[in-house]
Amino acid sequence: MSNANIKRRKPEWLRVKYNHNSIRHVSSLMNQLSLNTVCKEANCPNMGECYNKNTATFMILGSQCTRNCRFCNVVHDLPEEVDPMEPIHVAEAVEKLNLKHVVVTSVTRDDLEFGGAEQFVKVIEEVRKLCPDTTIEVLIPDLKGDRNSLNMIVDAKPDVLNHNVETVKRLYDTVRPEADYKRSLFVLEYIKNKDPHMLTKTGFMVGLGEKDDEVYELMDDILQTGCDILTVGQYLQPSSKHIDLVEYITPEKFDTYKTEALEKGFKFVASSPLVRSSYNAAEALNIRKKEESTI
Repeated sequence: MSNANIKRRKPEWLRVKYNHNSIRHVSSLMNQLSLNTVCKEANCPNMGECYNKNTATFMILGSQCTRNCRFCNVVHDLPEEVDPMEPIHVAEAVEKLNLKHVVVTSVTRDDLEFGGAEQFVKVIEEVRKLCPDTTIEVLIPDLKGDRNSLNMIVDAKPDVLNHNVETVKRLYDTVRPEADYKRSLFVLEYIKNKDPHMLTKTGFMVGLGEKDDEVYELMDDILQTGCDILTVGQYLQPSSKHIDLVEYITPEKFDTYKTEALEKGFKFVASSPLVRSSYNAAEALNIRKKEESTI
């Protein structure tokens, strides 16, 4: 079956309806504060649902990425100047949306000395000043595996520190030619070693031609880093210029992946076709509440 036929036959479980009123409301606020959301830039299928809950994942450091991963819908272009007001604007948006849990991610900025780590720290600080009861999750690029950059973010103590591995080892050169499998695992391991109490998180896509044994090997490799939280979702091809979709994975298979991951030792697993890294992210914080209740 050709890739075009696969896309035309998109299964019912991947069909979503947007609440356009919610999208307009959150988009208007983002425009007023000159902010970007990964929801819009990455064309997330859960945008309508999350916006309806007045939630969004903020994407800092501009909308132009210095890398060109073949699965990603974020624009690859010359990077923008870092906006010194961005951390304050993110905090203002968090307050206006009355968020209890906020997710902050970024484009990859290989052009910056610390990969943008300083901006993550400033965002965390500003959100804590304005919304001290809001929990904070950051989804970071690999920062070239630079320890100084990673130290800055770990020392800022977000409630969850996330870095996505994205795909199985065999497909890295094809899917993420400017990234490195071992480096992404190193990032997760380094964070956990530096702060064992930090909740760490990662996610990957399926539907790119990976085999079950490769998925389970990836889970094992992730667990070796001490990672707590795992997300597994369906790859959806943004355009014909992006890497081909190989297959749609059934909800039943996603349930199998979840069962296997929990049995292997992950503390929290979100696995379904529409799961994305920040989807229902606040649920994972129940891990910490359960741990604290047993002390």
